[in-house]
Amino acid sequence: MYVKFFKRFFDFIFSLIAVVVLSPVLLALIIVGAVAMRGNPFFVQPRPGKKGKDGQEKIFKLVKFRTMDNRKDKDGNLLPDDVRLNKYGKIMRITSLDELPELFNILKGDMSIVGPRPLLVSYLPWYTEEEHHRHDVRPGLTGLAQVNGRNAIKLWESVFAYDLKYVSNITWIGDLKIILSTISKVFKRSDVVVPTGEGGSGRLDVERRNRQNNVTTR
Repeated sequence: MYVKFFKRFFDFIFSLIAVVVLSPVLLALIIVGAVAMRGNPFFVQPRPGKKGKDGQEKIFKLVKFRTMDNRKDKDGNLLPDDVRLNKYGKIMRITSLDELPELFNILKGDMSIVGPRPLLVSYLPWYTEEEHHRHDVRPGLTGLAQVNGRNAIKLWESVFAYDLKYVSNITWIGDLKIILSTISKVFKRSDVVVPTGEGGSGRLDVERRNRQNNVTTR
């Protein structure tokens, strides 16, 4: 009942109120970000969302505040992430302020307040059949994995285990607990590692490709 009828209604109302209340903060971050990044303060990237009727993950455009600049080497290649992550970007990630534009993704219906984090499209071929079930629901601004280690979780298998546990038992009281726990962790700045991705010790596709290659070469 909650998932089918009330969760989306709650997401819309909550995100709408949050956008209105935080509009001065959003405007200030847009201005500061434009100066710090020397250009567009927004980062837009395709991410996989909830599965459609055809069983395929719907791809949507995730919007965040940029935390890395576009500095390049003499050959025109982008410098490593840890070099391009400046002081402004580190602060944005530690405080999770870079995630605020995702409120508009929630308003649109591509995301939910609570759910598995939307990862990279390139990760999809490397999921196990069971892990694809994390896309049975809308991806979230925060989730069960984030309140059980946030981005300090080292193993992708642990991230996915929390995601699947959440998907199998979604309740309004569970969502409320995750939201309150997320707020607490953000203010306490606990379980934070920068630079960071969305969990795990590195890129899932690279990690599992290397693991596959190691198995085949034995």
